[in-house]
Amino acid sequence: MDEHVTALAAGRRHSVCASSDGTVRAVGNGAAGECNVLGWTGITTVAAGNVHTATNTGKSHTVGLRSDGTVLATGWDRDGQCQVLEWREVTAVAAGWRRTVALLADGTVRAVGRTVERQCEVGPWREMVAIAAGDWHTVGVRADGTAIATGNNHHGQCEVGDWHGLTAVAAGYLHTVGLTAMGSVVAAGRRTAPECDLAGWTDVDAVSVGSYHTVGIRADGRVYAAGANDYGQCDISRWRDIVAVAAGSTHTLGLRADGTVMATGNNSDSQCEI
Repeated sequence: MDEHVTALAAGRRHSVCASSDGTVRAVGNGAAGECNVLGWTGITTVAAGNVHTATNTGKSHTVGLRSDGTVLATGWDRDGQCQVLEWREVTAVAAGWRRTVALLADGTVRAVGRTVERQCEVGPWREMVAIAAGDWHTVGVRADGTAIATGNNHHGQCEVGDWHGLTAVAAGYLHTVGLTAMGSVVAAGRRTAPECDLAGWTDVDAVSVGSYHTVGIRADGRVYAAGANDYGQCDISRWRDIVAVAAGSTHTLGLRADGTVMATGNNSDSQCEI
């Protein structure tokens, strides 16, 4: 089979793609080394550290999960967010601002990086099946479909204790989105903000969250988008046959069923030229 893209990640100013042959490529702002992925092999999943637009830095990092359960990371390492080489038996990875989170095969979670807002306090978490890393908070889904969160909660983005029936979560700057097994979505955070106005979303298969926008894939391959659109990051209504999405700080990526990639939004560092 010809090489094709199988996974996507979007940071503040860079984008990352993993291909079916296990290689990775990245475009955009690589000032901190976040685009130095050319030697990576055996990668099945990628994550990109996001940075909200109010943060006065474009630095970020990139994480890759190998098929053997080990992890690679490159880029900004100010808080040790790239110190992941000893991790083993990892099944999922997430990257936030100055933080990397991993879900292990035994249902536990590990995190390295910035700890000022307690966003790395995941040691007690057990029986987890999904994770997400926002700028300042970390969220997880338990096997029973309930959610847990730790970190900055100034806008209620960690108030997920009453959620149930979840299969996935996504976390951004000031909000958190949960996806239920019924295809509906719930949101916590700046409740009056448009990125949390998801009441009409149905038949959703996957969600991704940027700094101020939320994106979802419908079961029919079409997409939803809500929130800030000052760079056109929500201009995705014409996208079709989408199987994966990645919302960066101010841009959005979409993976089609044929392995090609769509991109829209801020392209100041060529992060949409993927």
